[in-house]
Amino acid sequence: MRMPEVDAALLERLLYCAVAAPSIHNTQPWRFGMDAGTRVLHVRVDRERSLPHTDPRRRAQHLSVGAAVFNLRVAAAHFGWEPLVRLLPDPTDPDLLATVGLGVAAPDARPEYRQLYDAVARRHTSRLPFTGRPVPEHIVAEMAAAARAEGAHLDMPDFAGTRRLLGLTAVAEDRNAADPARAAEARTWITAPGAAAPYGIPLTSLGPRDVSSRMPMRDFTGPLPALRLPALRFERHAQVALLWTPHDRREDWLRAGQALERALLVATRHGVRTSILHQAMEWPDLRAAMRGARQRCAPHLLIRFGYGPDGGRTPRAAARPAGAGAARGRQGHDATGDDGAPLP
Repeated sequence: MRMPEVDAALLERLLYCAVAAPSIHNTQPWRFGMDAGTRVLHVRVDRERSLPHTDPRRRAQHLSVGAAVFNLRVAAAHFGWEPLVRLLPDPTDPDLLATVGLGVAAPDARPEYRQLYDAVARRHTSRLPFTGRPVPEHIVAEMAAAARAEGAHLDMPDFAGTRRLLGLTAVAEDRNAADPARAAEARTWITAPGAAAPYGIPLTSLGPRDVSSRMPMRDFTGPLPALRLPALRFERHAQVALLWTPHDRREDWLRAGQALERALLVATRHGVRTSILHQAMEWPDLRAAMRGARQRCAPHLLIRFGYGPDGGRTPRAAARPAGAGAARGRQGHDATGDDGAPLP
């Protein structure tokens, strides 16, 4: 069967989907290239957009890239291709985290995640209070199944377990606030209103603190209280989910990133808002404590989910291939320069 052409328009749509993925502090630590002869997309890490204090092992960076890989898979399937993913394909090139081949899909191929395409553009983090209305069990179960399909686990703790996990997150948030280097690093990824920077989190997208101190949302402003929004009352009974994998290798981090995005897109498809609590994972002792009684468990983050406002869009770098033409050359495309327009 003759493969259809991968033209510039299709490639741009694929990359628009990829860069819509969540990333820690909206660092967007990815670069994209394509081998025109084999129709294989190359997903590389951008080491310049790293967080040496917050993420010294680059685990969260791998999670971010893994989320972008999953969005590529969704887009490729939506446009009728079969995405063929290889993680860490070249031991001699550690920055090449994944390749996504565009194979010809069988006529009856209908991957379930293809239905998540419309949610890619609508998913964004909400740092605002939720209503407290419980998310129905069937949606929660679908989110957990989405993570399992990618080789990860999404556990929904009971009331006591939720309090324990949020308590550990609060301890981490206090430590981050007391650490000048970490606080300064977080502030460097805050952008002023109207700034042209396509990376980082706009000041207008930051959320308030919880007036009751139950919900430990990340404070990016540090010792600059004038930048903070007035504190609000968050939901009394939060719903959270712990994302984890049985192992803690680079490949597991990339799989966890794909599991994260698949679960977030499922939530978005059902009108559920989400935000990510990562603070406890940034301290080895607190990350270990997040395991609880599990023997083989590498925790990666907490997902807070519920109903409420969407929190607004954060900027994205443009998904335009570098240079002219369609998929020309090898490993030369980057995502630079735009404000994150909606997917076409």
